Amino acid sequence: MYKKILVPVDLGEADMTRIGLDAALSLAKAAPEAQLRLVSVQPLVPVAFVDYIPPNFDEEMRLAAERDLADVAGKVDLPAGRVSSTVRFGAVYPEVLAEAEDWGADLIVVGSHRPTMATYLLGSNAKTIVRHAKCSVLVVRQ
Repeated sequence: MYKKILVPVDLGEADMTRIGLDAALSLAKAAPEAQLRLVSVQPLVPVAFVDYIPPNFDEEMRLAAERDLADVAGKVDLPAGRVSSTVRFGAVYPEVLAEAEDWGADLIVVGSHRPTMATYLLGSNAKTIVRHAKCSVLVVRQ
């Protein structure tokens, strides 16, 4: 069984997040020692916009993301000691992969949309996570 399950959370996509989180929770409940870690990746502000945003914008964005992620983590039906969360900044798939490696995840559970022409042409975060992860990856679709 998996002991360290990482779940990327898109705070703007509640339905997709719920699908991945439900699958991860089922796996975590099957192993009494399993831990669940939620990670939300927030985009970096482009340098071109620095003059147009308040000086503490990054800190406010981080605090808001941590608060929203804590709300999601608080609704997970596991003892508090088995659920943790973190916010990272950057591009989604490199940060998810870095968190998986830093935390020592043995499974990443990703909620994903059904492929569309745009994802075939541009690629998707789920596809790249699957391709480059050093641990198992479960992609859950609607």
